[in-house]
Amino acid sequence: MGAELSKTSTMDETADEPPTSAVLLDNCHFSQVIFNDVEKFYVPGGDVTCYYTLTQNIIPRRKDWVGIFRVGWKTTREYYTFMWAPLPDDVHSDTAVQQQIQFKAYYLPKDDEYYQFCYIDQDGVVRGASVPFQFRAETEDDILVVTTQGEVEEIELQNKNLRKENEELKASCASLQKQNMDLQEDLKKTQELQNSLESLRSNTETLELELNSLKKENKRLKELDDCREAEVHQLKEQIQNVTSDKERLETRLKTALDHMDQLQSQVLNYEKEVENLSHIDHDKAEQLESLKEENRQLRMTRTQQQQNRDLMKELEEQKRLFQILQAKKNEADEENQKLRKENDGLLRHLSQAREFSPFSVVSQAQAPIPAPEVGGLLFGNPYCATGTNLGAGAADIPSIRKCPMCDEVFPEDIETSQYEAHVQSHLLECPVCSETFEKSNKQVFEDHIFCHGLE
Repeated sequence: MGAELSKTSTMDETADEPPTSAVLLDNCHFSQVIFNDVEKFYVPGGDVTCYYTLTQNIIPRRKDWVGIFRVGWKTTREYYTFMWAPLPDDVHSDTAVQQQIQFKAYYLPKDDEYYQFCYIDQDGVVRGASVPFQFRAETEDDILVVTTQGEVEEIELQNKNLRKENEELKASCASLQKQNMDLQEDLKKTQELQNSLESLRSNTETLELELNSLKKENKRLKELDDCREAEVHQLKEQIQNVTSDKERLETRLKTALDHMDQLQSQVLNYEKEVENLSHIDHDKAEQLESLKEENRQLRMTRTQQQQNRDLMKELEEQKRLFQILQAKKNEADEENQKLRKENDGLLRHLSQAREFSPFSVVSQAQAPIPAPEVGGLLFGNPYCATGTNLGAGAADIPSIRKCPMCDEVFPEDIETSQYEAHVQSHLLECPVCSETFEKSNKQVFEDHIFCHGLE
């Protein structure tokens, strides 16, 4: 009942319960706090001052406390009363620190049982305990003791033995304290090693997870790389096939263009001959008019009639010669028309090959496109007019440029840069190798760029 009353009064004064635990005495460290100058008994009704020393093996904390326990206690929950332990000025001091605390008489036990001071940290663990003492009044037996000389010598011998035993116990206590300090250091190092081990285990598990993830990602990338290599190999084969087709078509186109140049040269020669024949025919026509005039004059006479018949024969001969030349010219025109059709077929075939290889676009764009026919002839029919402009040739007819991509027609007087800019607007240029592609083949262009990314 008195212990419960003391606990209630102490709680009213501190407004807080001290931290306790159910730790048994075997797990406590009594050497970390040493109680000094503990009396054998204290007079009831007076305040009690407790003196103690904090060794370098303990770091005091705010919730540490000093309690009075009845001898025979088992856990720190069995305190009779307590006071909060004051913090020293230097909490982390490397030397022992002397402290004291005063218990008020009102809260002290009223019986004559044996009690002891105990220092409890904020985790509820005992760090030090004093020798037992009593709360009782001083008696005469305690003041006056009468002994004989033999008893005095025996007591002195006992005291000497006790002092010797005390010295041995102190030495043993110092050794135990040193061992305790070593064990504390080993425990601290062991705790640090355990923490490091836990950290390494956690890091190892994290690294294993990352490694498994990287292995899966590496496997997926390898499979993707194999697929890409197969696609690249297939694309290279397609590019080689298209390149060979392009070279073959370019060779055929070059041969056809050379042949067309030769034919155009022959046509020019034929036209020059026809022009000369036209001049001759014009002269002959003038001569014919003159002969007709002479014939009219000679009609009056037989001599004039005979000359007129000769002139008619000569005129028929000239007409026959003109018809032969006209037939040759028609044959040349037909051959030129066949060459045009063959050239158009080659151009169409080359345009179909562009979707496999964009390299032929520029060569097509730069290839000259022959002028369209006028009246069925490349350079026109000098006889289609009513006897005028008989010497007009192909130089008077403007040639036409045709876009190989959209078939848009441009006149000859357009600037080359404008024509090339129009053709370039239909193309996509690779930023790596400057290879060009049609905009309609955007997927081929993107695959080409992707191939550069794999290199």
